[in-house]
This record gives sequence, C-alpha cells and structure tokens, in this order.
Amino acid sequence: MRNTISKVSRRSLLVGTAGVLTAQMVLTSSRARAKSDSLTLTTYGGSQQETMAKTVVTPFTEETGIRVNFVPTPDIAKLKAQQITGNVEFDVFDTSVEVAAYASKQGFWEKLDLSGFDIEDMAIPPTSDIITLGVYTGGIAWDPLKYGPGKHPTNFAEYFDLKKFPGRRTFRNRPNETLEAALLADGVPPKDIYPLDVDRAFKMLDRIKPSIASWTTATPQTISLLQTGEVDFSYTYANRVKATTQQRGGTPLALSFEQNLLGADNISVPKGAPNKENAIKFMTYVMRPEVQARLNSATDGVPNSKKAMSMMSAEARKWMPDLSSPNNVLLSGPYWSDNLEAVSRRFKEWVMS
Repeated sequence: MRNTISKVSRRSLLVGTAGVLTAQMVLTSSRARAKSDSLTLTTYGGSQQETMAKTVVTPFTEETGIRVNFVPTPDIAKLKAQQITGNVEFDVFDTSVEVAAYASKQGFWEKLDLSGFDIEDMAIPPTSDIITLGVYTGGIAWDPLKYGPGKHPTNFAEYFDLKKFPGRRTFRNRPNETLEAALLADGVPPKDIYPLDVDRAFKMLDRIKPSIASWTTATPQTISLLQTGEVDFSYTYANRVKATTQQRGGTPLALSFEQNLLGADNISVPKGAPNKENAIKFMTYVMRPEVQARLNSATDGVPNSKKAMSMMSAEARKWMPDLSSPNNVLLSGPYWSDNLEAVSRRFKEWVMS
C-alpha cells in the first residue's frame, strides 16, 4: 500500500530487549473488555487511508457491522509501552517488513489461526504472526522518447554497466534496496542475496558512485529528476511510473519488469489487541481475492492473492511484476531488522566520503 519503505524511526527497530513480553504480561485488562462492534487499524494516512476506507473498510462494515477506526501507525516503541502497561489501543497493525520482523522477534504479535485464510492463494505465504497484504515494485525507469529498445538498462547488471549505458542515475539514500541492487549487479543469484555480503555490495557501489547524480530521499524525486532530464535513468517504483502515463502525469516514463526488488506491506494483530476476533475477521476479509483486486486496482499495488490478478484489468496487470520470477528479490524483513542501524551508519559515511 505504501509507495516506499516506511519511515518508521530507526530507534523503533532497536528498542532494548529488556522487558520483552512474555505470555503472562499480555494485557489481562484488554482481554477482559467486553466484545465490541469495532476495531482500530493503523495506517499511514493520506491517500492510503482514503483508498483503504473506500475499497475495503466501507464494504467490510456493510457486510459485518464492524466499524473500523483509523489511527496513525505509531513507532513500535509505543506499542511495546502499551503492552507493558496493559493498555493496547490497536487491533490491526500495518507496517514495513523490517519493523514487522523486529516486532515478531520480540513477541509483539499474536500467533494467528491460519485456518481461515486461503494460504494456497497467497503468492507470499504468511508466517505464524504476519500476513503480507500486498507488494510494491522497485525497478529501473527511463524516458522512452530518449532511449528506445536496447538503449536503456533493463536489469541491475545493466544499470551498473556505465560503458554500455553511460549517463546519470539515481539511487535511494539508504542501504535497503540499494545494496540488494548492487549484489544483483555483481552476479549474486537472487535466491542467494541474503544474508547480504555488505563489503561486496560497497565495492560495486564504488564503481557506479561517480554516475549517481542524486541519492534521493523523497520518492517523487526519482520521477521528477527523470522527467526534467537531470538524470538519464532512475531507480523508482512501478506505481509512480504508471502515474506519469496518465492525464496530467507529465512526461510519460517506462519501467523494466525484467528484474525488480519487491517490498511487502504487512499486517499483524498486536498481543493484547482489545478486539482480536474483529481483527481476524478484517484480515481474512482483506485477503479475499475480490477485495485484494479492488484495493490494489486503486493503489496500483500488487495483490498477494494469486486469484486477484485475473480479476484486475489488463492495463493494471501491465504494471505488475511476476511475483514468482526467479529474477526478482523480495526484501528481507528479518535481515534488515537485525542490520539496518549498523549498515545505515556505514552507508551514510560512504555517501559523504
């Protein structure tokens, strides 16, 4: 659902393990509350919340009678504090892969009864406590009027090939996604990407660094720099490129689906959720193929439901990668939850050197 990896505070990934919840500490007071006809869902606000309300929440409430209250997705430290004090406010928690993995490791999520989910229909299987709602797609973009077939890179090896494809490029100003791309460019098979060989990745980045015109911090930059001709090629996202082909989208751009980095949008139920039963009903509802198709058609995301793909328009499917392609890499939440702070420090120092 989100266009980029969530900007959850890095400190939130590093909350100390002291006071990690045991089953006994999970909110007796929350469990004692009477059953309600509502639930609370965290979101990142803006268009994401509006789209979720229209395509999922309103029809869910009409079908079940359960009202859904939106609250901003908080720092994970806030959830931990609520669990310790026995006052959890959230029922369904939407967050990024690295935060979801960290919280799982710390025992912040409820174990899920997966019998109510069609696991065979999920392109990305669930874990014991995390469901993948959908996927965003990162890849290589260019202006097709300037660079025709064979004149632009289509995979990460070509993106790093400055001799064959000279020109200015962008990369995100963060290690996650950037290091994966560098290792793919150096010939590491996608299935062997994790754990990352960080030293090898930085050696590859040394080769391309002089041609990186912008280490982008805001996602719109990955598009605007390309449209204004300030860069020749850009690492960006499928939904952003698709928007350029629509009315008032500016210069139409193209994106390669030969090789992509895939980021999962995850949902979980916090331990001590006051409306756990309602939360599970919501999660099973949002994973229905027809709901997945409706949601992702509106967000330009990729549904995790295999059946949903056939329910979407041919135009929508043109902007979606093959989630089963061995050329692609699904970003690892567990790896980044353990390594993000240390690698981010090294990356920032390297960019500034």
